[in-house]
Amino acid sequence: MTTEFFKKLSNDLTNLLENGEDYNVLIEVGQVPNHQIFKVHSIILNSRCSYLRNELVKITYDEKNIKKLNISHIPAIAFEIVIKYIYGGIVPFDKIDASTIFDLLITSDEFGLEELVNTAQSQMVENHASWLRLNFSKIYKLNNNFNVLQKFCNNIIAKHPSILFDSKDFTDLSEKALVSLIKLDNLQMDEGKIWDHVIRWGIAQNTNLSPNPAQWSDAEYLTLKTILKNCLPYIRYFQIAGKDVLEKVQPYHRILEPELWKDILAKFITPNKEVTSVILPPRVVSTTALPSRNTSTTTSSRKYKLIISK
Repeated sequence: MTTEFFKKLSNDLTNLLENGEDYNVLIEVGQVPNHQIFKVHSIILNSRCSYLRNELVKITYDEKNIKKLNISHIPAIAFEIVIKYIYGGIVPFDKIDASTIFDLLITSDEFGLEELVNTAQSQMVENHASWLRLNFSKIYKLNNNFNVLQKFCNNIIAKHPSILFDSKDFTDLSEKALVSLIKLDNLQMDEGKIWDHVIRWGIAQNTNLSPNPAQWSDAEYLTLKTILKNCLPYIRYFQIAGKDVLEKVQPYHRILEPELWKDILAKFITPNKEVTSVILPPRVVSTTALPSRNTSTTTSSRKYKLIISK
C-alpha cells in the first residue's frame, strides 16, 4: 500500500517560501508603487518552472551568492499566486477575482505552467462567464494557447458577431483570431458584411493603405492581398448577394485570384453555371439568444488543489 503525504509536503514548502530561509534568489516583480520582492530558492524554481530556470541561467551570483531577477511586466499579485503554486501546488481560485485570474492565466502561459493554464481557463469559463462576455477584445488579443477560452468566445461571437465585429477593437484582432472566426460555419453574419469587415481589418494592418481602393497602385493591392492571404480562403464568395458583389467585392477584386473572380461573376450572371473554384457551403443560420449580461461573477465553492508533479 502506498500512502501519499502531499498535504504536509505542500505546507512545508509553502512555509519555506513564506519565511525565505536559505534563499538564494531575489525576484522583484511589478512596477512601483505596486512592485514586490520575493525571496526564493533556485533548486525549486529550476525543478518546477522552465521560464524561471532559463532566466536564472543567464544571471551570475553576486558577492553574497544571490541571483537577482527583475520581472517588471507581470503584476505582483499574479506572480504571488504563481510562486505559491510553484512551491505548494495550491491555488485558491474561490478567493480570486476574474481580472486577477486573467492575469494569472497570461503569466502561467509565459512561465510554461500548462497545468495551471488549463485550470485557470476552466475556472474562467465555469465561474466568470459574465466577465468574459464583457472582455472579448482582451481574450482575442491573447495567443492561441488558450483553446478553451477561444472556443467559449467563438461560440458566443458566432451567434452575436456584432459584439466584436462592430467594436472599436476589431482591427486589433490577431490574424489567427480573425481566421478562427470567419472559418465558423455558424457565424451569424451576412457574407457581404463579413467581406466588409475582413477588408477593413486588412487595411488597418497597414497605415500606408488609403481607404479608397480606386487610388491604389498594383503594389498596394498586392500588399492587401498578402495581408489577407490566410483570410480570403474562408469567405463564402458564392453566398454574397449580387448587389454586394458589385458594390463591395468588385472594388477590391484585384486581391482575388483571377479565376476566382471570373467564377464569381459567372455565378452572378448565370447562377446554375458550373465553376472550377471551390464553393464553400452556406453558413448555418441559428436563432439562439445571448444570455443576459450580469457583471457580477459567481465564484467556485471549491479550492483547486494542483498536486506537485515530479
